[in-house]
Amino acid sequence: MPDHQQGAARYLYLPASVAAIGGLLFGFDTAVINGAIVFLKSQFGWSDSQTEIAASSLLLGCIVGASLAAFTSDRFGRKRVLLAAAALFTVSSLGSALPRDLTQFVFARVMGGLAIGIASTLSPLYIAEISPAKSRGLMVSLNQLAIVIGILLSYSVNYLLTGVGPANWRWMFASAAIPSICFLIALLFISESPRWLVQKGREREAERFLAQMVGSETASGEIKAIRDAIAEESGTLLDPTFRKPLVVAILIALFSQFTGINTIIYYGSLIFLEHVPHQTASTSLWANVIIGAINFVATILGMSLIDRAGRKPLLMSAFAGMALSLIAVSAAIHFQASAIVVLIFVLTYVACFAVGVGTGTWVMMAEICPTRIRGRAMSVATVFLWCGTLLVTLTFLSLVNALTAPGTFLLYATVSMAAFLFVWRLVPETKGRTLEEIDRWWRARPT
Repeated sequence: MPDHQQGAARYLYLPASVAAIGGLLFGFDTAVINGAIVFLKSQFGWSDSQTEIAASSLLLGCIVGASLAAFTSDRFGRKRVLLAAAALFTVSSLGSALPRDLTQFVFARVMGGLAIGIASTLSPLYIAEISPAKSRGLMVSLNQLAIVIGILLSYSVNYLLTGVGPANWRWMFASAAIPSICFLIALLFISESPRWLVQKGREREAERFLAQMVGSETASGEIKAIRDAIAEESGTLLDPTFRKPLVVAILIALFSQFTGINTIIYYGSLIFLEHVPHQTASTSLWANVIIGAINFVATILGMSLIDRAGRKPLLMSAFAGMALSLIAVSAAIHFQASAIVVLIFVLTYVACFAVGVGTGTWVMMAEICPTRIRGRAMSVATVFLWCGTLLVTLTFLSLVNALTAPGTFLLYATVSMAAFLFVWRLVPETKGRTLEEIDRWWRARPT
């Protein structure tokens, strides 16, 4: 039994970990295309434009799913909508393994995108809403850790299935059904977000949940702070009070994608196969596994730093490191450097992203907007994030044809420099503040 005065950490870690499984499925479903695309393109004889459509179809569903997450989670609760996402993950995993042409494949992937859009909005939001201020950055970054675990898992599955035969890509997609079903079952055993419960007038349920984690005395204080924050806030997303934090959240989301990270996540195998000398499908997929491993390790480092160093310093350092790494990747490809040299610079780029941007973006998006509109604001910011991902994924191969691969990576380096300046000048630090304190800080700022 927990001490009612002190609370028990396990009552925080269990629901946060369950919610983070949504992040794992997000990572797996988005990254599995990286290995499968080589075999899909060969088997169906797709052109570059058809390959872009196949790779980006998931993202169209992500945009719609993130849009739906806003009003559905505010009306029905974070937990119920996550349950719907888990069911969609399961159906899409199996559906993506069965298509006979591009249209059927796109339809199945769009369904998976709906699930990812919902989970990418609500998993970090739910974790932020149940976490104490002192550990919220670490807890929300559990979702990012789960994402990179999902990416690494998909790369590993892809590599292990390389030699299975011409239907190997079907097994790559079908394998996601296992964690999808686990997510669906685990969600049945966690509680609803306490902040959502307070909004719906169910304060006693919210207080019981919080008391398990932080103790009854602290829980009473948090309930009062949530109630006061809700009472002080009204209006829509376009109200001047909400406009500035919403714009900051949107721009963080867009910069995280326009710096080109998903060119590596979605097209990494094609980049190595077509632009690095002496590569095969097997060696390209092995390079993906190494990238996924570095992504995982760097994310753990980012998690350890985010509540100590703060969100803003990590974001600035990451964008600066990404810019330098992208310049190096561009030069290495231009001068036809060996595969190991290209891989090293790609790894530094991915590591910089994972330490600061991958971790910091979701934390900032989940905590920067006021309680009353947080579900809608998180959804809007996530929609923009997926729009950015879609734009990058849908244009990458075309940009390579127009600007060459070195020129395209230089373009992403320029965007990384702009992102550094944006964070430096306009993004506030939120480390160590309760969500209600962040609300009050924005209201005190001139509109």
